[in-house]
Amino acid sequence: MTPPELEMVLEWAAAEGWNPGLQDAASFYAADPDGFLLGSIDGEPVASIFAVRYGSGFGFIGGYIVRPEFRGKGLGMAVWRAGMARLEGRNVGLDGVPAQQENYARSGFRLAHRNVRYEGRGADVPVADRVLPLGPQDLAEVLEYDRAFFPDDRQQFMRCWLRQEGSVALGVRDAGGTLLGYAVLRPCRAGFKIGPLCAESPQVAEELMQAVCGRVPADEPVFLDVPEPNAAAIELAERRGMHACFETARMYTGADPGLPLARQYGITTFELG
Repeated sequence: MTPPELEMVLEWAAAEGWNPGLQDAASFYAADPDGFLLGSIDGEPVASIFAVRYGSGFGFIGGYIVRPEFRGKGLGMAVWRAGMARLEGRNVGLDGVPAQQENYARSGFRLAHRNVRYEGRGADVPVADRVLPLGPQDLAEVLEYDRAFFPDDRQQFMRCWLRQEGSVALGVRDAGGTLLGYAVLRPCRAGFKIGPLCAESPQVAEELMQAVCGRVPADEPVFLDVPEPNAAAIELAERRGMHACFETARMYTGADPGLPLARQYGITTFELG
């Protein structure tokens, strides 16, 4: 898939109601340029799948779409097999809608946990003094901090994600300068999404949440994708008046990598993990 074709597929995703970020394509492509597969009939693109390799042992499936007028013809299974073949030998993850869980289970995926998308609105709220913008000088530290929250190396992806046009990256440090958490806010087709949101404590998460929501106009929607096992994250979202509007199932073909979900308040993106 070429970069323009990836942009096209993200338009398909928008039509499905997935609400991708306005600048997601460049970050996705940076993760693994060969990991975006397109199925065509007589030169016409009809189906897609993302089969992205991370590091030496992990892969992620996303962007699995067949254009509505071509469904029911076996095209989805063809790109699915191609995507899974590309990730052979790796522990593969995905975030699937509940209706597809049984199909994914038949392909060897096992449920790890649910993710719940919460929707709220921007708000003009006080921001804690220790919440500060993260810039190029903080990149190495943020990448090191982020490593704990993903099953394998995703530095190439995050380098691009953190500097998306229109996005905001904020961090909280303790008195000694140690990074205690960070959050990224990016513009989407509809409103804004927060992700990742990682923090060492509920207090840090709340400070980051208030700061990023304060960057969103009051009449604009803002979304946070919460791993359900993190009860503090759900409480944070509900305390801010957000409501659940969508869910996915995080599934793996291999062992659950044991990510520190108690410190993960917001998933980066359902499409790439």
